[in-house]
Amino acid sequence: MKRLLFLLITIISLSCAAQNAFDFITKNRNFSASNYCIYPDSIQPQMTPPPAGKQPFYISHYGRHGSRYLSNRKGYDIPYNMLCKADSMNQLTPIGKDVLHDLRWIIQDSEGRWGDLTGLGKRQHRHIARRMSERFPEVFRDSAFIDARSTTANRCILSMGAAVAQLAALHPRLAISLHASEQDAWYLNYQDQQLRDSMKSRRGNQVYAHFRQSREQNPRLMNLLFINPDTVSQMISKQWLNYYLLKTALIQQNTRMNERTSLIDLFTYEEIHRFWQHENAWWYIMHGPSPFTSGHQHYTQRKLLRKMIEDADSIIHTDRRGAHLRFGHETVILPLVCLLGLNGFDFVTDDLEQLEPNGWWACLVFPMASNVQFVFYRQDAQDEDVIFKVLLNEQEAKLPIPTDIAPYYHWRDFRQHYLQKIEDYELLRAASAR
Repeated sequence: MKRLLFLLITIISLSCAAQNAFDFITKNRNFSASNYCIYPDSIQPQMTPPPAGKQPFYISHYGRHGSRYLSNRKGYDIPYNMLCKADSMNQLTPIGKDVLHDLRWIIQDSEGRWGDLTGLGKRQHRHIARRMSERFPEVFRDSAFIDARSTTANRCILSMGAAVAQLAALHPRLAISLHASEQDAWYLNYQDQQLRDSMKSRRGNQVYAHFRQSREQNPRLMNLLFINPDTVSQMISKQWLNYYLLKTALIQQNTRMNERTSLIDLFTYEEIHRFWQHENAWWYIMHGPSPFTSGHQHYTQRKLLRKMIEDADSIIHTDRRGAHLRFGHETVILPLVCLLGLNGFDFVTDDLEQLEPNGWWACLVFPMASNVQFVFYRQDAQDEDVIFKVLLNEQEAKLPIPTDIAPYYHWRDFRQHYLQKIEDYELLRAASAR
């Protein structure tokens, strides 16, 4: 039921001009989980039929790994150690003792699994692959090819394995190749040092700190957990306790501890909404088109986009059919979506308060197992007018380029527009380096 609500929320929010995340959080608190959101895979949105005579023949995909455990102990140790300190001072309320018990249980369950794919994560990718096959069976018929590539992170490799195993079970004649190598890191998980350095801008840090400051205080939580909050507050960080306890609560939806703990009940809808706001702003500044960090962070994925264009070009003028499947991380898929301008995610503002009403909600882009699919159509191998549509998390998405066949686009128009966009940025960068 939670997943169904989440998908309905997502579909509705994409169609709203003025949006308020609080309304959606009151329907499903897990909506606030940012990059910890689970994938909305409960129902299938309607697909727009292609123009007459066009059939799908090729899919170009980039997907995030599925649901995972927390990547390291730090996020759990910070609130755990604070509560242990208070416990040693006999300052925990009964609720505080229950929270400490739950944290011990969560840490024990996660030990040895830090960053690992969960069972839910594997199911997410199997389901996505199955729906891909059901919606576009022509792509996988006969001995079509599957070229699947992953970063070397285990959770990405296993996500790739789950998806490809599902396709192989449905289409035994597929010609499948799997790769997980650092040789592909230059586009699957490119780290642009110059742009990474610009993330650390003083102006960006100042603006974010001001935006967050009014949203991170939670005296109610202190009174809930501690007998004498004033005494305990001298020994711990109230802000970090609030932050990490809520993050701990939200990531559990990805693990088997979701049904065994209820840390999310510690927080009100208003507190959860404030957390969502400053998390969303952080992702905008660090990986979106924020003017506070050069306005070019999304160009980190120019190499991936160029590679996707080149891979598509290598297929569309042949009689081949199949798919390039790529598996990586949310720090790739979010800037890729911004670079593409999908669904308005190229939105630029120097006022972080404007992100929410203008629909720049990172959680809509990069839940666990999030994906971008380019689905290509033609009449036959001689067709000069190849068209495609883009799916963001399996829903038809909009590009900021003209088309007379929406939600489909002419490949020649897309190719020209985005190669020029990449070239313009690279020329600008080269000029600034002189």
